[in-house]
Amino acid sequence: MGRHAVLGALTALVLTMMADRAVAADPVSVDAEFIAQFDKGSKETRFGSLVFLGGLELSASDSRFAGFSAIRLEEDGERFLAVSDMGNWLAGRIERDEEGRPRGIADAEMARFIGLNGQPVPGKAAGDAESLAIADGKAFVGFEHLHRIFAFPLNGLYDGRPTNVPLPIPRRELRANEALETLAAAPPASPLAGSLVAIAENSIDPAGNLFAGIFSPEGGEARIFKVRRDEGWAVSDGDFMLDGDLLLLERRFQAWFGGLGIRIRRIAGDTIRPGALVDGPVVFEADLGQEIDNLEGLDVWQDGAGRTRLTLISDDNNSIFQRNLLLEFVWDEDTDDHHAAAGDR
Repeated sequence: MGRHAVLGALTALVLTMMADRAVAADPVSVDAEFIAQFDKGSKETRFGSLVFLGGLELSASDSRFAGFSAIRLEEDGERFLAVSDMGNWLAGRIERDEEGRPRGIADAEMARFIGLNGQPVPGKAAGDAESLAIADGKAFVGFEHLHRIFAFPLNGLYDGRPTNVPLPIPRRELRANEALETLAAAPPASPLAGSLVAIAENSIDPAGNLFAGIFSPEGGEARIFKVRRDEGWAVSDGDFMLDGDLLLLERRFQAWFGGLGIRIRRIAGDTIRPGALVDGPVVFEADLGQEIDNLEGLDVWQDGAGRTRLTLISDDNNSIFQRNLLLEFVWDEDTDDHHAAAGDR
């Protein structure tokens, strides 16, 4: 069963359990303002290999509604599951118009992560979730600060005890706040055959390359590889395409000198193997001339028309100066320049 099919099963189970009041999840009312244009200065829709479909600026009165760092969607693009670096789950449904554009969030609910002892995870340091993957009937969540990966059972997500997954990257190599930023499950019919991949945000080897690991959802020995790092850019998430290539989301923050930027690199799936140093072309890039914020989550999925879609979510750092954004694009690589930046027209 693929991760999106599993997530669909999760949705049915969670809703049933909510009806029976068997889980500690609270409903959340989410306000959404539609974003029709990605570029603030024009109505351009193509940005590198992506075509902008629409977006939402999200807000809620619930103080827990902040810090979203990863998201995974069902295959139909409606139900979703997200994690917050404040230690919470967010689940809900994306309402769409007839063109498939996101228009609102419904049936939203939030719950605290449960720890290995069966109790709610205490504090931000222990609950700093930065990555999420769905595989093998489990939700794998990667945490920073207290470096670890928990595998939560999808059947009983909110109240089931997780199991601890051995770190695929040596703990000694993980920086305090620059560690497990990406977890992604490869498609079964791909070079990695359903394996999970973990990539560090900014934990580097002596040559300046990012540590990464390949491991199985069932456990076993992890295998290390490296990702080439560009100075100033940090990995924030990634997900696999159906062909097994990895789309890697990165961000750049240079304060007053260069502002905020994001980009996506495409890593060929057949190059990801133990001992390899991988790299790939930039297929999308944007800056503050576009509707971006601190984008930390990326999910790749297929819509009913067979199109590859990308959904991105931002972490507002619980700040009044930042926004919770959900942005959606259609993958379309029919372009002469995969390195085209959003402002290059």
